[in-house]
Amino acid sequence: MDLLNNTSSVSEFILLGLSSSQEIQILFFAIFFLIYVAIIVGNLLIVISVIFDNHLHSPMYFFLANLSFFDLCLSSAATPKVISDFLRKRKTISWWGCMTQMFFMHFFGGGEMSLLIVMAIDRYAAICRPLHYKTIMSHKVLTGLLLLSWAVGLMHTTSQMVFTVGLPFCGPNVMDSFFCDLPLVIKLACTETYTLQLLVAMNSGLLSLGCFLLLLMSYILMLVTIRQHSFSASSKALSTLSAHITVVTLFFGPAIFIYAFPFNSYSVDKFFSIFYSIITPFLNPIIYTLRNQEMKAAMKRLSRQHMVSWLTH
Repeated sequence: MDLLNNTSSVSEFILLGLSSSQEIQILFFAIFFLIYVAIIVGNLLIVISVIFDNHLHSPMYFFLANLSFFDLCLSSAATPKVISDFLRKRKTISWWGCMTQMFFMHFFGGGEMSLLIVMAIDRYAAICRPLHYKTIMSHKVLTGLLLLSWAVGLMHTTSQMVFTVGLPFCGPNVMDSFFCDLPLVIKLACTETYTLQLLVAMNSGLLSLGCFLLLLMSYILMLVTIRQHSFSASSKALSTLSAHITVVTLFFGPAIFIYAFPFNSYSVDKFFSIFYSIITPFLNPIIYTLRNQEMKAAMKRLSRQHMVSWLTH
């Protein structure tokens, strides 16, 4: 701890936020608050439905529940602080708070990235190897793939934060952002950070781009396989697959633009940051519930059970 204090004199960072207008900030507060409540409710409904409804005890919904959990945690890593800052004139975050925020955002972001690949593997086995699906996606395999997702998230964030925590911050502490953005924090260090910036770009941007291309190729292969099935089977598989493709595009698209293509316009970066950290966790439960008859039926059964239980008591 003494070593840390000797190398860094900055105890907090100042965030410029999304706007300096008090009226606009109040509007943002209302919008972000409502969206965050919807994120909590929507993703919790999916998790609870999968846990308590026996009809959803399958590998696909097992991974879907974990995706909702990742979305919930990813949004909660920064959104509550962002919402409260809309009511503050001076937006600050402590040094440790900033480091913690970045750690968990990249942890859950990296975990969700790998989980989407795991979900693609599950859909590939279901569509391309239907006769061997239950054998391939056994309970042991499900547990192993989920643990792998957590491990990838941990390695992803640790490989970046281990270098960032040791950087000396002795002067500038103002960021044109509404949360602690790793590339912007690194630029504030009182030392040469070109190598570290390159590491972050490769770790986050190129990894996102590589995973997205890998997922794209796997979905193309599955779409080709679907064309060989009967109409009814193809229709159901295509509906499920289209939901996965939409979620993958929404998640990887902003991440690729933020880290792989460095914009000079901070407004563009802020737009994609909002989309990545808030809008995507909000849209994911909507995409999976509105397009999934089994999920909607499970939620109706769950609501009826709670209604009956409430009336009987």
